[in-house]
Amino acid sequence: LTFSLQAKMSRPVQARRLEGIDKNIWVEFVKLAATYSKVNLGQGFPDFPAPDFLTEAFTRALSGGNHMLHQYTRAFGHLPLVKVLAQFFEKLLGRDLDPMTNVMVTVGAYQALFCCFQALVDEGDEVIIIEPFFDCYEPMVKMAGGTPVFVPLRPNPPKDGKLMSSADWQLDPAELASKFSERTKAIVLNSPNSPLGKVFSRGELGLIAELCVKHDVLCISDEVYEWLVYDGKQHIRIASLQGMWDRTVIVGSAGKTFSATGWKVGWVVGPNRLLQHLRTVHQNSVYHCATIAQEAVAQGFQRELTLYGKPESYFVQLPKELQQKRDWLVQSLDSVGMKPIVPEGTYFLVADISQFKSDVPDVPNSDEPYDYRFAKWMVKNKGLAAIPLSAFYSEAHKNNYTNFIRFCFAKEEATLKAANDILQKWKQEKTS
Repeated sequence: LTFSLQAKMSRPVQARRLEGIDKNIWVEFVKLAATYSKVNLGQGFPDFPAPDFLTEAFTRALSGGNHMLHQYTRAFGHLPLVKVLAQFFEKLLGRDLDPMTNVMVTVGAYQALFCCFQALVDEGDEVIIIEPFFDCYEPMVKMAGGTPVFVPLRPNPPKDGKLMSSADWQLDPAELASKFSERTKAIVLNSPNSPLGKVFSRGELGLIAELCVKHDVLCISDEVYEWLVYDGKQHIRIASLQGMWDRTVIVGSAGKTFSATGWKVGWVVGPNRLLQHLRTVHQNSVYHCATIAQEAVAQGFQRELTLYGKPESYFVQLPKELQQKRDWLVQSLDSVGMKPIVPEGTYFLVADISQFKSDVPDVPNSDEPYDYRFAKWMVKNKGLAAIPLSAFYSEAHKNNYTNFIRFCFAKEEATLKAANDILQKWKQEKTS
């Protein structure tokens, strides 16, 4: 007995596929924000309430007479929700959908992505990821045994001294084409793109679609910000382009759609030939998502279906409100010399901080990129939390993009005003 108490395991306990992916930007920066920030524009969640019609639907589901809403529902999606999602996406994609085979409900878009990579990517497959990218794509590809291949959006600053827009960040067509090979299994498309706020144009999507068809490659299309586009821009769904429905999985999120990120209700829409494999992963991991949250989201979509395209639709009102918030933050940042890149969509705005180099003390022998040091210094010394942009790049390209940080503007007016106060005070300190 004494021997067995002494015996330590000498072999590694963690699975090899976890090597090198244990670091996570959110763990570190959420903790910093919780400790120091007076104003948190870091993580992407609204601090304003979800719409009344949605919370009322939740309350009704919770306290109504249907006690079965407290029990398991169908593993691949609560019937009322998959039915209304199928109806909604039929409208958006212009094709008939079967709620049972073309839609699956997931624990947020995050689990939807996990299912995509686990179900579709094999050992040695290459997956093209467009930089900057939402940070979970890379570790999820690696956990599935795949190899991420990165292609950056390249900034082309406008000549006329105007503020840069996220549209000024573009793919180089030849560079993109060079990343496709017989080993390429999929490309991850995120439009509107987090962290940049770029909304890919029809021409850009056409280029990606052409390459997917030519090389017989799948497309994992992360469209969680589909309703959050500004300045009259249009979100184009790549699955609606020629040859793409059959090879695309669309990922969506009730959290972003209805400003309720903590509910963790997401979905995938796509052809059964792809979704059948996602269902296998889903049933063997989380099995199913909270029934009551699905019921409430179903009622939210039911409302939006009847109001589709009308001014009182939440999907029409929310982007108007967010565009206003975006413009306030653009103005605040611009006035203090942080050059904002005006986003065409999403919750996020990236700003150039190269004019602030003198504010942040150098750390000798630090291999930490400037944007990381800046973001940490800013939250500790100014109480304003943001996220370094290089966190959304691969190791190989990180160092080319260290002069930017990402702010979230999906916040109450009071929060944005408090951020502006911090920035203006900082500006006065700089000039005095």
